[in-house]
Amino acid sequence: MSKSKARKLRDKLVREGKRNPELSRSSFAMLDLNTRRTKTKQEKLNQVKHKKQSFGKDDFHTKDCFYLDADLIVV
Repeated sequence: MSKSKARKLRDKLVREGKRNPELSRSSFAMLDLNTRRTKTKQEKLNQVKHKKQSFGKDDFHTKDCFYLDADLIVV
């Protein structure tokens, strides 16, 4: 894998005797602070349950839907 421009610039600064910018980084810079959790049983069931459903704008024409006009309904 090749070196990035930033990496090459850091290496050049170190070769010239200047301070390495990597030393200024926080100790938390390399940590992944995102919390992860596994899905619950209900979340897994819902994921499978709605897998083949599409909620796009073309659903009205592709699915078995119909439109009732309120003026046409007579009680």
